[in-house]
Amino acid sequence: MGSAITGWGEALPERVVTNDDFAARLDTSDEWIVARTGIRERRMGGTTSELAIEAGRAALKSAGVDGSEVDLLVLATTTPDQTIPATSAVVHDALGCKGGAFDLNAACAGFVYALVTADSLLRAGHRRALVIGSETLSKVTDQDDRSTAVLFGDGAAAIVLESGMPDELIVAYDLGVDGAATPLLYANHGGYIHMEGREVFRRAVRCELDSITNVLTKAGIGPQDVALFVPHQANVRIIEAVNERVGLTMEQTAIVLDRTGNTSAASIPLALAEAADAGRVAEGDLVLLSGFGAGMTWASAIIRWGQEGLAR
Repeated sequence: MGSAITGWGEALPERVVTNDDFAARLDTSDEWIVARTGIRERRMGGTTSELAIEAGRAALKSAGVDGSEVDLLVLATTTPDQTIPATSAVVHDALGCKGGAFDLNAACAGFVYALVTADSLLRAGHRRALVIGSETLSKVTDQDDRSTAVLFGDGAAAIVLESGMPDELIVAYDLGVDGAATPLLYANHGGYIHMEGREVFRRAVRCELDSITNVLTKAGIGPQDVALFVPHQANVRIIEAVNERVGLTMEQTAIVLDRTGNTSAASIPLALAEAADAGRVAEGDLVLLSGFGAGMTWASAIIRWGQEGLAR
């Protein structure tokens, strides 16, 4: 028996920080930021647990279930509220979930890692899982460093996975990491994000291209068979470069980074939730998810959207 996504939801802080806000105090401009990243604004505020709880509640409501009907919670994050305990414990308690909960840190590829992990545990016997990506990157970003401050934002999004479905949710997946690239993008305890932007860009395009090619091959499909591509929302130029090489179009692609910036593990579920709310996916559609991040981690998955009787 397989699983399906039966609900989704998101949470964004109220505070909007525009490119002009940065231009007022840093040596930058709206035109410069948009041309190089595609980002126009981002949200900042809240804690990782607060955003995760809000997104989780929205996803549970969307699925028409109560937290007590969830027996597994996986929280993808690089910005936990505390070193100990896992932030998922706080979220689990607030939502009234049952069973176990744990944090998963695979940087910006974290949500796809969490999705694959949760789906595997459903097939091992769990009934229903809540998978959340939640980040407060503004807290680990030097707001006076123009090379990184303009890139990152805060936010969360969640999905409900339910087992006992006739078909498998995940058609194919690819997970990987190149630990030798760790010095290119990192944040020490108590420190800010350090990033070698040009090299990260180059490697991101290469590793995401290879990962997407792998899952398309495993699934036995071509780019024309993908109804929706949901990439990590880091930089529109990376997305455009990958699309061009793979053969995907921007019309196939879900984009929210212009309004959210890079929200790491929250970026893919934020874009997926918005696309689902907009009716961009239908029963049986193949959806491609792909992310890359510090580590350097990467993860791609092709999922089959919907199951009979799940339309909202």
